[in-house]
Amino acid sequence: MTVTLEVSEGVGTIRLVRPPMNALNVAIQDRLRELAEEASQRDDVRAVVLYGGEKVFAAGADIKEMQAMDHAAMVVRSRALQDSFTAVARIPKPVVAGVTGYALGGGCELALCADFRIAADNAKLGQPEILLGLIPGAGGTQRLSRLIGPSKAKDLIFTGRQVKAPEALALGLVDRVVPAAEVYEQAQAWAARLAQGPAIALRAAKESIDAGLETDLGTGLAIERTWFAGLFATEDRELGMRSFVEEGPGKAKFR
Repeated sequence: MTVTLEVSEGVGTIRLVRPPMNALNVAIQDRLRELAEEASQRDDVRAVVLYGGEKVFAAGADIKEMQAMDHAAMVVRSRALQDSFTAVARIPKPVVAGVTGYALGGGCELALCADFRIAADNAKLGQPEILLGLIPGAGGTQRLSRLIGPSKAKDLIFTGRQVKAPEALALGLVDRVVPAAEVYEQAQAWAARLAQGPAIALRAAKESIDAGLETDLGTGLAIERTWFAGLFATEDRELGMRSFVEEGPGKAKFR
């Protein structure tokens, strides 16, 4: 196995399974895309956890496999590589990455595709591609700079240095640091909470934020306005407002 999708009580866990370091070879990349698309389409998946196991999230690309590729081969493969990660980033549901151990290179780029990142206190993250004479190729130059700002992203990408969990938290590269033994439990809890929320409204919020970041303010506001008005046609909006009026805030049970 390379990647699996396990679903329980509305939460789909996309798990990397390639010991010992979950090196992201072509097979994993392609399977990631397939399972991201499956999670996007399945009604029983309301939120998603990305997880590499107790010891490591993903230590990067399969360098031996990449070394054998020439320029022509990578011209073709680089699009498929980005498409796989973009499929994860565009899952129209809340996605949390549970990061243990190393999340380097492609592993860090995969974590960047999540909406929220919970890291183990022993985690190390970074974009070391420059040490190979390369740059990040699975979205790192774009998603990292959007997340933590261009100056901080350039620091990590230009130097290729690894950052430990406390610095990653200070940079905004991760959102929470917890004991290593609690990473999966807390990632599951975050996803399970949102799996109970209004699915269409959560999709609207995610798409409004993500699409808005890629355009100007006026266009972003138009995207928000369209989604906001559209939600007035949903059953969850009716249920949520009725519950608020009759019972007070935070008590609605969405369908």
